Amino acid sequence: MQRRSVLATTMAALTLTVTAALALTGCGSGRMAALHANCKTKSLGWKVTVLKEVPHSPRREARLTAVNKGSQPCVFDGFPTFAVHVGKGPESAGKGQVRTMPIDLRRGGTVTTSLRYKDHAPGMKPADCLVSNDEATVGAPRDHHEKQIKVRDEKGKKARMNICEETIWMSAPVQGTGS
Repeated sequence: MQRRSVLATTMAALTLTVTAALALTGCGSGRMAALHANCKTKSLGWKVTVLKEVPHSPRREARLTAVNKGSQPCVFDGFPTFAVHVGKGPESAGKGQVRTMPIDLRRGGTVTTSLRYKDHAPGMKPADCLVSNDEATVGAPRDHHEKQIKVRDEKGKKARMNICEETIWMSAPVQGTGS
C-alpha cells in the first residue's frame, strides 16, 4: 500500500516538473520564437500616446504600442526603433534601458514600450527644445523599414512631443494583457 502512494507521489512530481518545463519554453521563449519570423514594420499597427503631464516632474512619459495586423504570428525580439526629428535636422531617438526577451506575438496581439524624455522646463517654450514634432518614426526590431505615425494624446487628439535632449529612454517591450 505504501509503495503505491510513493509511486503516485513520484508520478505527480514528475508531471508537475514536465508541466513547469513546458510553461517555461512556451510563448515568449527563444524556443517558441524560433518557430515564427520576426515581426515586420509594415505588418504592425503603430500608435504613440503622450501621457498626461505629471506636475513638477522633470520627465514626460509616453507609450508606444504595436498590434500584429499580419496574417501570421511573429516574434517581437528587441527594442523597436523610435525617433522624433524635425525634417532632416535635429533628432531625438529611443534607447533601451534593459535586456529584452522575445515576445511571441499572435495575430491581433499587442506589445507596448514605455517612453521617458525631458520636456521643456517652466519658463521655456517648446521651440527652445531640441525637437518639437507631431510625428514620430517607428520600426520593428531587426527590420530596416520605418514608418511615420502621428503623435496622439490619451484622448486620441493630435499632440506634439517636445523633447529637450537627444535620448528618449525606452523600457523593455511587454506583451499586452489582452493577447
